[in-house]
Order: sequence, then C-alpha cells, then structure tokens
Amino acid sequence: MQQSRIYKEGEEQAGLYKDIFDVAADGLIVNDLESGLVVMANPAACAMHGYTHAEFIGLALIACIHSDSQFVFGESIQVFQPDGVFDIQTLDVCRDGSTFYAVWRGTAYTYQGRPCLLNVVRDVSKRMQIEQLLGRRVEVRTHEQATLLEISHTLASTLELQPELILDQLRKIIEFTHGGLFALEGSSLVTLAMRGTQYLEQLGSVHIHLKDSETLVALFNKHQPIRIADVWSDTPPAQFLRSLLSDEAAVLLDGMQSWMWVPLAVKGRIIGGVGVAHEMRNYFTVHHADLALSVANQAAITMINAELYGHAQELAVLEERQRLARNLHDAVNQSLFSAGLIAEVLPRLWDRDQLEARRSLEDLRRLTRGAMAEMRALLAELRPSTLTDSSLNDLLRLLGNAFSGRTNVPLTVSIDGEFSLPAEVQIAFYRVCQEALSNIAKHAKATQVEVCLIQVEDVIEMCIQDNGQGFDTQQVFSGHYGLGMMQERADGAGAQLSIVSQPGQGTKLTIRCAISSNKESI
Repeated sequence: MQQSRIYKEGEEQAGLYKDIFDVAADGLIVNDLESGLVVMANPAACAMHGYTHAEFIGLALIACIHSDSQFVFGESIQVFQPDGVFDIQTLDVCRDGSTFYAVWRGTAYTYQGRPCLLNVVRDVSKRMQIEQLLGRRVEVRTHEQATLLEISHTLASTLELQPELILDQLRKIIEFTHGGLFALEGSSLVTLAMRGTQYLEQLGSVHIHLKDSETLVALFNKHQPIRIADVWSDTPPAQFLRSLLSDEAAVLLDGMQSWMWVPLAVKGRIIGGVGVAHEMRNYFTVHHADLALSVANQAAITMINAELYGHAQELAVLEERQRLARNLHDAVNQSLFSAGLIAEVLPRLWDRDQLEARRSLEDLRRLTRGAMAEMRALLAELRPSTLTDSSLNDLLRLLGNAFSGRTNVPLTVSIDGEFSLPAEVQIAFYRVCQEALSNIAKHAKATQVEVCLIQVEDVIEMCIQDNGQGFDTQQVFSGHYGLGMMQERADGAGAQLSIVSQPGQGTKLTIRCAISSNKESI
C-alpha cells in the first residue's frame, strides 16, 4: 500500500510538471548535448519556430538558428560549462524561412542518463523593434540638437541682418514648401525674405495689414507657435489666416494645406514672425513647433542685434562727419581765411615795402600748402584704403605739412629707408602721429617739432619730439583722452608706446613694433 501510494503521487507530480511544461508561454526545449537533437519541446517552442510537435522532436537544434547566428550559437555551446548557465541572443529561423530575434537561456541536466540542456526561449523581436525605434529617436534628437547649436552659432555671428539666411537655417531642421520672414512695421507685417517657388522668391515685399491691436495679440499668441492642419477648413484659426493673407499675400497660401506661424519677440517686444507652409495636410507637429520656436528666438535676437549694429554704424558715420566738419572749420577754413586776408593786402603792401611783401608771400605759400595738406589728409579719412595703399613715408610728410601750415611751427620729417608694413601697423603709426601732432598743436606751445622713422633689423620705430612746455606724465588730465587713444592704437597693433616728458623740457613719444618676416604686408 505504501509503495502504491508513493508511485501514484509520483505519477501525479510528473503529470503536473508536464502540464506546466506544456502551458508555459516561453518556449521550452530540451536538446541532447552530444547529438544536438531536440529531445523535448513544449507547444510554445514548436509554434514559435513553425513546426508541429512531431516535426520538432528529433530536429537538429542548429536548424532553428539563422546562419548569421549559427557560429556564435555553436561556439557558445562548445564552451558551455555544465555547472553554468547558457545565455545568448540569436536570430532564429522558422520552418517557412521567416526570422525573429530570440533570447536563449539554458541549464544543463541529465535526461534518461544522457547530458542535456534545458533551454528557455523567448521571442524578443518586439522589444528589439522598440529599442531600435527609441535608438533612432535618440539619434534624431541628438542630430537636431547639434543642428540647433550650429544654427545658433551661425545666426549669432551675423552682425548685419541677412533675412534669407534665417529661413535657410530654419529649413535645415524643418522642411517646408513655402516660407516667409516678416518684420512688424507700424500696423503691417512686411516680408523681408521668402523661400519656395522661384516666383515667390523674386516677388517684392508683401505687406499684410493688421486691422487692429487684437489681430496683433492673436498673432503673438503669448509667444507660442500657431499650427493650422488645413488652411482651407472652416475652423476659426484657418478662417483667421485666410482673412489675414488676402489680396497680395494670398500667394503665400497658393497650393498649400498646412501652416505654422512662429512669433518673433524679445522681452515682450514683437518684432515680426516666421510663417511656413506645406503642401501636405496636418504636416507640422508639436515637435516642429518647438524646433521652430528655438530658431525663431535666436533669429529675433539676431534681428535686434542687427538693428543695434545699424544704429551704431549710423552714429559712427554722424560722428565722423561732425569730426571732419570740425577739422574743415578749425584747420582748412582758418588757413584759407588767413590766406585770403594776405592776398587782399598784398598789392598795397608790395607798393609800400617789397621786403615785407615777400615775407607775406612766404606766409601765403605756407598757408596754402598747409590747407592743401589738410585737405589731402581729410580725403584720406574719407577713403580709408588710402591709409594702407599709400606709403607711410608719404603719410607722415602729409601730416607734417598740414601741421606746419596750421600752426606755423616748423616740423621736420626724418625717414631712413622705405617701409612696407602690415596694414594694422601702418594705420596705428599714422593715427598715433596724427593724435600726437594734434596734442602738440593744442597744448605744447612748441617752436620746433621733429618726426623720425627708422627701422633696425625687424623693429620699426617712430619718434615724435617737441621742445614745448612738457607735462608731468604721472598727472591725470580730466577730459583729455589723446594719450589713452594712442595707447589703444599701439596695443591693437602689437606695438609698444612710451612717453618721456617733464614740465619745461618738451616731450618725446616713441612707438615701436617688431615686424615678423611672415607677416602680411600692405
């Protein structure tokens, strides 16, 4: 009775294990390690590989493995340790030739007195597809981030506004059929650039009149993009867009289905917007909107910077005109006025005292020569290329003649040799000499000035010396910026500037610069 009960319980337990084996969702395969044949398999394993149970039992296990994975699979079984775990991912092949990715995890055990491997096989094709999809998304996002960074650098490095560049950069990250960059001018949006068909790109500026402030508020949309899936639908956003892009602006919707508008604003100031369209319906996604807003924010900053740069240029031009006007009044006009007075009295003076008249003629010659030199210097200021196209020798003599004509102070220019200097060095030497002579004329009360230019090996040196009243170099003079400007000029050209002066003993200014043989010359 005892043995009968034990035998019955054993049969029941074996039947329970068999039931578990058969209903398991994962494939269960027992293979003989010596022959490589399948000994046992559950229905899931058979169905997974497309065989009936009868076909699967006795099948060579390697037949279930795709040729791309057979070598790795076979090598893994060869090095498998009986006390270890067999764990590998393979590409499996079904009876009909289709494939799927599987993970095999096996454990050694003895079956009917022979060494075998109990394998748990799981189809991981869906997981692989999800991982690949996620991997592609990560790759796309990484590429987009790199492109956005590149776009940011490109737009940030642009001082002058290039509207076409903004649209071209946006197109690198969002494909669109038509696109336009708009600036807000008064109560209208005006196209600065358009992309799309050749007709659209060659079309002149398109003006979109904004009826009231509410229209502008709707377009600004709290600084968020607006997406319209179908511009020809009856939805309020589509109707609003069609009413806005009427008349001459209707060309922007020609053949288009979807539309996206991104406002351009900096610190709450609306400066315009970017409108892009596509011929496919419902083309622009939320992700497109996020990308477009990133580019639009950088574009808005670029437009503001370009505006500030333009104002700075206008201010610089105005200041330069004012400076030239002062020079014309202070130097040329006074010289010509004095020359005119001399010329007017010269006939009467000649009749009375010819010796005095000859001295006046010399003054007249000096004044006219100085006025001509001043005019040539002013023309050089108007044509900056003159400062690099002319030789430094001629430029220094020009400054010297202008100084003597303006001040009646003798000035000698001593130049040893001909010089071919890098442009930035030549301009720095010219400007330093110009500022130094201006300071001498205003403050030095000198009766003699000398300008000396020499070159010793690879070092060029210019000295400007006067016999005037001098000054204390340690004293700071309020409102006098000449010395600081000369120092900045020297530093910018990589030159050294030194000033030696004492009250009552004149002033000596020296600027020197090492000229490398491989440096670009003018």
